[in-house]
Amino acid sequence: MSGPEFNLKCKKCPRLAAFLRDVRSKHPDYHALPVAPFGDANARLLIVGLAPGYHGANATGRPFTGDHAGILLYQTLYDCGFSTAPVSVSADDDLQLINCRITNAVKCLPPDTTPVEAEINTCNAYLKAELEGLDEGSVIMVLGTIAHNAVIKALGLRQKDFKFAHGNEHQLPRGLLLDSYHCSRYNTQTRRLTPEMFRQIFKRAQKLVN
Repeated sequence: MSGPEFNLKCKKCPRLAAFLRDVRSKHPDYHALPVAPFGDANARLLIVGLAPGYHGANATGRPFTGDHAGILLYQTLYDCGFSTAPVSVSADDDLQLINCRITNAVKCLPPDTTPVEAEINTCNAYLKAELEGLDEGSVIMVLGTIAHNAVIKALGLRQKDFKFAHGNEHQLPRGLLLDSYHCSRYNTQTRRLTPEMFRQIFKRAQKLVN
């Protein structure tokens, strides 16, 4: 898959490219490349995460697949009618997303799961292209502050006018932005984000896209 929204061969970030080479040498069966967006190309709901997880999307090649964060996400997608199955097993299983698409602010696995600002900015061109492809009235759901800020930057808006907080809604020029805490292991185990809190955000998205 290659285009303005994604490039499987992208090596624009030297630190990330070098890290992925090292990961491939240690785990030759892992995807260990930029991870493509997944889901309905014409979706009215776009979910934006942070970056692939080491033993999750970086391993499987599908966003939020293979690690803890994906457990709550795909179950919630299924419960709210956005997925055909409650569990995402691999990039070649039969699961399909319904009127929904998942991407990341940074497409490559970063060391310690934390991209630096330069990497976020470099990958922002791909996110910008994805956002430009959305239909009028689409809903963008961001998982965490970094994803939120990346979307605002990609849209050319001022960060100070769009403050992140779980449950916040922001009117955009051509749609709506929904804020949610990231469904990471840390957030769910500390109960900063509960399954019910997450489900309520998706119920709101479901109402908006319908």
